[in-house]
Amino acid sequence: MTVADELNPAASDDAATAAGPEAESEAPIKKRKNGLYPGVSDELAENMKSGWADTELRDLEPIEQAAETAARRAELSARFPGDRLVIPAGNLKTRSNDTEYAFRASVEYAYLTGNQTEDGVLVLEPTADGHKATIYLLPRSDRENGEFWLSGQGELWVGRRHSLTEAEKLYGIPASDVRELPGQLREAAGPVRVVRGYDADVEAALTDKVTAERDEELRVFLSEARLVKDEFEIGELQKAVDSTVRGFEDVVRVLDKAEATSERYIEGTFFLRARVEGNDVGYGTIAAAGPHACTLHWVRNDGPVRSGELLLLDAGVETHTYYTADVTRTLPVNGRFSEIQKQIYDAVYEAQEAGIAAVKPGAKYRDFHDAAQRVLAEKLVEWGLVEGPVERVLELGLQRRWTLHGTGHMLGMDVHDCAAARVESYVDGVLEPGMVLTVEPGLYFQADDLTVPEEYRGIGVRIEDDILVTEGGNRNLSDGLPRRSDEVEVWMASVKAG
Repeated sequence: MTVADELNPAASDDAATAAGPEAESEAPIKKRKNGLYPGVSDELAENMKSGWADTELRDLEPIEQAAETAARRAELSARFPGDRLVIPAGNLKTRSNDTEYAFRASVEYAYLTGNQTEDGVLVLEPTADGHKATIYLLPRSDRENGEFWLSGQGELWVGRRHSLTEAEKLYGIPASDVRELPGQLREAAGPVRVVRGYDADVEAALTDKVTAERDEELRVFLSEARLVKDEFEIGELQKAVDSTVRGFEDVVRVLDKAEATSERYIEGTFFLRARVEGNDVGYGTIAAAGPHACTLHWVRNDGPVRSGELLLLDAGVETHTYYTADVTRTLPVNGRFSEIQKQIYDAVYEAQEAGIAAVKPGAKYRDFHDAAQRVLAEKLVEWGLVEGPVERVLELGLQRRWTLHGTGHMLGMDVHDCAAARVESYVDGVLEPGMVLTVEPGLYFQADDLTVPEEYRGIGVRIEDDILVTEGGNRNLSDGLPRRSDEVEVWMASVKAG
């Protein structure tokens, strides 16, 4: 990996941003401590200013979801009349020294704009009849002052940015230089709300103008706005699920290689599909073989994969527009369930069937969880692992020793979407057409659990699907992957044979 010798971006880029665009050309160039070049000659600096072709893109069309993002901004405007609303994308975060984590814009910002670039900020300024939206972005790198090749975040190093004119065409929002924004916000009058936690400079400029309570109201509204998906979002979620199905097929084909290496071969195989067909994985892949399946968020993925044991694979592809699938299958590594594995698997399948059947318009959100938990409690009583009757088990929550988690959650741009919504709108709410949620019951018998027979220990099973609430009931977006135990075995054999 090469390094930008001439400039310490943390020193001069930040200084220029704070002072405004006029100061950028005057920002000092600070040499890297261990840079190989002593400086930039006047001749080289002058040479780098010219001889570059015009690369402005003049035939751009609006992004696919431009109409949807405009409707979302209109809904936001109607909810907070008279308030200036500030929604940042966020900034790059350092991974180590001078390398950064891959950037992912805040969900609130991406949901309202479709833009995904770092340092962007959406501002809705109140007007007499609503709001005027402006998207604040970094413009093209300046070639006059050398920023494009000297800065570690210059376009020569990290790639071309859209010009402000291009951005206006793509997103359907007037665009301005984000370096001008902090000064404008400091001078702003009237009530202001900001989505916190993404951009410290923006928050510092508003420190005397906002309150935590008002800002939380904005965050909650934007979370609840995503509870019901529009047609674009449903289409993106289906794309994510379809790619995820292919990723699971990829894994089945290489289980022999995973046996020869580790769970990481499974993680890497799925990741390849996610990066080829989407933006990334939507969350850390859980490739849990054997007793690791009993660790709910096993993401180390460094354990052995053994024939005769189960693989719990919980993974999802994230689309280029940030919508993620969230699917789990528990697969026999050798392609065949043992008798005890099948018994536990079939119990979870039956619980999931009951949960999915409870997903329909007008049902309470909790209904699918309660339906699945009842089936699991019945099985645990039937197997003699807990003393009945079932009503007592459910009242005391005794099944939770082995079921552990809730049976699902909302799904969308976050794998656990709409998390800031009010309890009365989410967990205590009612299902509506357009909502998308997971149904994912599980049974987990820890390897050191002495309350169950030895043959149960170290077996973990979860089955998870992504369910769209429809006018007539529901649709399983992930039904491309078999769920019934006998169908899973047939499917695995056919994938391996193919």
